Amino acid sequence: MSDGRVATDDSWAPDACTLPTAERPLRLAEFDQLFRDAVRGADRLSAQHLRLDLAGDAQVEEAARDLTARESSCCSFFAFALSRSGPDALTLDVRVPAARVDVLDTLADRAASAAGPR
Repeated sequence: MSDGRVATDDSWAPDACTLPTAERPLRLAEFDQLFRDAVRGADRLSAQHLRLDLAGDAQVEEAARDLTARESSCCSFFAFALSRSGPDALTLDVRVPAARVDVLDTLADRAASAAGPR
């Protein structure tokens, strides 16, 4: 998304997602907010693995843990792992099975668009 705007539609959400359709734009907005507030960098380690470097304060950690737990409960194909990578830094690893690479592609694009240049 080269214009810096982040789409709010849920057309990318797979059928496997059990989050009610009406709640999907709200969840996307939560991810976008986390990305804007906390993403310091992103690395695509493989087609199925995205690593996000996040600011490491307690509020970011709490928000990321809560959001990823709720997302895992409705989209069980996501595997999230949040770890402290330094005193002021967190790492969020996001993995998906091969059949869901398109969803990870979209998440990576959203992270890059929402975070913008640093």
